[in-house]
Amino acid sequence: MTSKNIDNFIGIDISKAELDVAIWGKGSYWQISNDIQGRQELIRRLKGLNPRLIVVEASGGLEQPLVRELDQANLPVAVVNPTRVRNFARSAGQLAKTDKLDAEIIAQFAQAMRPKVRPLRTRQQEHLGALVTRRRQVVDAITAEKNRKATAHPALQEQIQRHIDWLEEELKELDNEIDQLIQQSDEWREKAAILSSVPGVGPVTVSTLVAKLPELGSRNRQQIAALVGVAPVNKDSGKKRGKRRVFGGRASVRRVLYMATLAATKFNPIIRAFYERLLANGKEKKVALTACMRKLLVILNSMIRHKKLWCASLV
Repeated sequence: MTSKNIDNFIGIDISKAELDVAIWGKGSYWQISNDIQGRQELIRRLKGLNPRLIVVEASGGLEQPLVRELDQANLPVAVVNPTRVRNFARSAGQLAKTDKLDAEIIAQFAQAMRPKVRPLRTRQQEHLGALVTRRRQVVDAITAEKNRKATAHPALQEQIQRHIDWLEEELKELDNEIDQLIQQSDEWREKAAILSSVPGVGPVTVSTLVAKLPELGSRNRQQIAALVGVAPVNKDSGKKRGKRRVFGGRASVRRVLYMATLAATKFNPIIRAFYERLLANGKEKKVALTACMRKLLVILNSMIRHKKLWCASLV
């Protein structure tokens, strides 16, 4: 049979040293080393299976070499949030956890849920994403060191300060490198100019949105809100109406969007008026801020789609 086998749904559980592979409904499972040779052997075997879909979990970056090589081999691969798979496993009554069982439940998830194959990021996108992630790590390290200095023995404070100074220089270099990389791309440069025109949206928010939310401008308002995790989810049962909550989505994007929204409630006339109206109507501050996050994101999405700079009268 030379055509694609529609029954072959593959689940791969990824660890630093091993790859555990299962085929849905076939009772087929094997383990292979997670190195160049092992991944090449895996791709050779998968090509012979003509899979309909291969699913892996996002694993803090461990999945990236395999996903890149699968994509280069023209094999259909989807990367999914591990929480979705865990929830699916619980709904299927799968409580035990081993590497083999994880691979099998991922394969079952692939067959049942059919997640979409997402285009692989370019090397330039990966580079920018890595720089933005590293910037956040350096900022966290600076904050941690400043907290340590506040309670450290006087004999150690000068040493801690030297480390803070070094980290702050690293932060400046990262900011310059991020800016230079964005300026090298016509598309990114245009996006950055549009986003920067919005009151409350600063350089960190701009670079994070460009790097971590490439879908901005290409999805509708509901889809983009769900991607970031600011779409309220109903918690209703019978006559009971629970509180709407937001969760999931891209935490790194949501984090900077929150900070941008705080600034926007002070300096952006549209967001400020919306925030004040929600508070006047009795909304809790946290609820009002979340609603403002969604509104700001929807505005940014529309601006990128229509390639329009900020203009309060047009929002």
